[in-house]
Amino acid sequence: MSWLGSSDWWREEIASDPAYPEVVTPLLVEVLGPVGSGLCLDVGCGEGRVMRELTRRGSRVHGVDLNVDLAASTPKSVVGDAVALPFRDRSYETVYAVLVLEHIANYVSFFFETARVALTGGVLALVANHPFWTAPDSTPITDADGEVLWRPGDYFSTGVTTVPIGAARVEFHHRSLGAILDAAADAGWSLERLIEQPHHEYVAQAGIPRLLACRWRLLP
Repeated sequence: MSWLGSSDWWREEIASDPAYPEVVTPLLVEVLGPVGSGLCLDVGCGEGRVMRELTRRGSRVHGVDLNVDLAASTPKSVVGDAVALPFRDRSYETVYAVLVLEHIANYVSFFFETARVALTGGVLALVANHPFWTAPDSTPITDADGEVLWRPGDYFSTGVTTVPIGAARVEFHHRSLGAILDAAADAGWSLERLIEQPHHEYVAQAGIPRLLACRWRLLP
């Protein structure tokens, strides 16, 4: 994964960002649907916010995160890479990742690794920044009158956008929606649901997709 950020910055950002409780976590719950009684795995669990919400709803959740400090301070979590998960084959009924895929350079390996640790017939759920949003040079811009406009990037290209966060940085890896769905299918994941969430930050840009949510099931 390409998360090169500060755990302190992450905790402060999450604590002050209403998008997680109001938009991001509800979107995951919606795309997941009813969760079975088996174990869930949160890939890129961070400080455990989403884990706590699913636990509150009755799920049994483990977490894994590349950031040593975050993983060590989050109950039932371990340090590990999303493309080399430190778990046995066929261990989890549900695997999910929230705002993680876009920070993984080798997204193909992510789908194969999640398929390896999932039970046959198990579920993979994903909430990510929509590929339309992550295309290189794709960004909201404000004109002289204060109107927020949208500058589209090269959607069909691949590329990396580096965003500074304090003294650290985070990388956003872009790939098209078609490339994401093909990679999941190649790993044995069968798509059951796809949600494209409108923009939640700029009211005038509600017609622009901001978040993507998918649910797959692992084929026998």
